Amino acid sequence: MVQHFLNFSDIASSEIQPLLARAIQLKSGVTSNALNGASVVLLFEKPSLRTKLSFWIGAEKLGGNPLYMSPEEVGLGKREPVADVAKVISRMADLVVVRTFAQTTLEEFASAASIPVINALTDAEHPCQALADIQTIAEQLGGVSGATVAFIGDGNNTAASLAYAVAGLGGHLTVASPDGYKLSKQVLDSANAYGSAAGGSVTQITSPREAVDGADIVYTDVWTSMGQEAETSRRLRAFNGYQVNPELLDLAGPRVKFMHDLPAHPGEEISDGLLDDPRSVAFDQAENRLWAQAALMEKLI
Repeated sequence: MVQHFLNFSDIASSEIQPLLARAIQLKSGVTSNALNGASVVLLFEKPSLRTKLSFWIGAEKLGGNPLYMSPEEVGLGKREPVADVAKVISRMADLVVVRTFAQTTLEEFASAASIPVINALTDAEHPCQALADIQTIAEQLGGVSGATVAFIGDGNNTAASLAYAVAGLGGHLTVASPDGYKLSKQVLDSANAYGSAAGGSVTQITSPREAVDGADIVYTDVWTSMGQEAETSRRLRAFNGYQVNPELLDLAGPRVKFMHDLPAHPGEEISDGLLDDPRSVAFDQAENRLWAQAALMEKLI
């Protein structure tokens, strides 16, 4: 059967560590021709810097041929039915990376596809980002098991995938969000179940100061994501007091590392200059998108 990567939990928790080990090998200079001659379609309904760049270069490093289709060219469900697009691409390509809005669109696409489909972001999950996140945590701390991670801000797609990833490797994630912006009960329960065998856990609270107390990693994301621009004013009010800044990092301890999946909005979820703070590993995290996704494509092909 064709294996897709639509949700982080599509990878068994026991398979995460070998995948991370392979990503770190590829980053160290180990070469692979796993995609030799294969065509990889990047089908995007949302624009991107890191996602496009990392999948494009990752496919090339594995010997593949990437082809990018922009939001203007796609029109999933508009110019053509989603299933028809999936069937056509499946006849010509070997792997497809989809960046879209609704998770249901991605699932409809995958159900009609006969080649591996990778979720490059939906409104529900961002599983490839989570792979890069836990690679970064493993590099910084020597492993994820037992690590304490604080995510400050919106319980969004990035937070949801991070919950599965950290718990699945035996880490402990605390998400601090205001009421109305927390992870859903379904995600909390599912992520805790996913991580139970490894001893991982996910907790949802309200206080950022409580979340960062003793944390090894402090992570945040933008308060207003693509497609939510009309909510900007309301979100700025709701997240008042949730900014990550040097003072908040100081509460976590001297060895804390700061992460952000980028792009950032300085002056909102982070203070000006925080990305260049010595504790920031945000650009290491961005680079790891390349290596984690290369390992994933190698696995799926």
